[in-house]
Amino acid sequence: MAILEIVKYPDPILRDKAASVHQIDLSIRKLVSDMLETLYEAPGVGLAAPQVGISKRLVVVDISNDPKNRDPLILINPHITYSEGDMVGEEGCLSIPEIYGDVHRPRMIKVKFLDLSGTECEIAAEDLLSRVIQHEVDHLEGVMFIDRMSKIKRDFLKMKIRKKAKLAVRES
Repeated sequence: MAILEIVKYPDPILRDKAASVHQIDLSIRKLVSDMLETLYEAPGVGLAAPQVGISKRLVVVDISNDPKNRDPLILINPHITYSEGDMVGEEGCLSIPEIYGDVHRPRMIKVKFLDLSGTECEIAAEDLLSRVIQHEVDHLEGVMFIDRMSKIKRDFLKMKIRKKAKLAVRES
């Protein structure tokens, strides 16, 4: 297992639509393992393959927040089939460090995906799990959480991101 480098916004791979996984082989299993290690090290609750520079429709999620009782969910080629309700909550992103904002999302979703054995699965998710899955599936479509905010808020956050990037360049 290896900790992968997390791609930072505005890297173009974060805006590309990810390719479907056609075969669950050793390379995909290793990628899942490395993504989980990266997620736990970050720390975060979800990570999409494009965030580690790989344009594949693969997501790892673990909202357990307990290193002794981890409960990862691996979603290969996930597709949200149903949504209902509404919730607003703060989101952040490992690809946009230290930037947070409120995002409206459906409260409950159903998502179809393949598991690591290639079995087609469908689960219903609510609240935090629903939010995390939606956030990560957005990454597979080239959508960032800031895209789901009002234009004024999005422009403010983009300005803040550019300012942080300039400071980082000056400090290095």
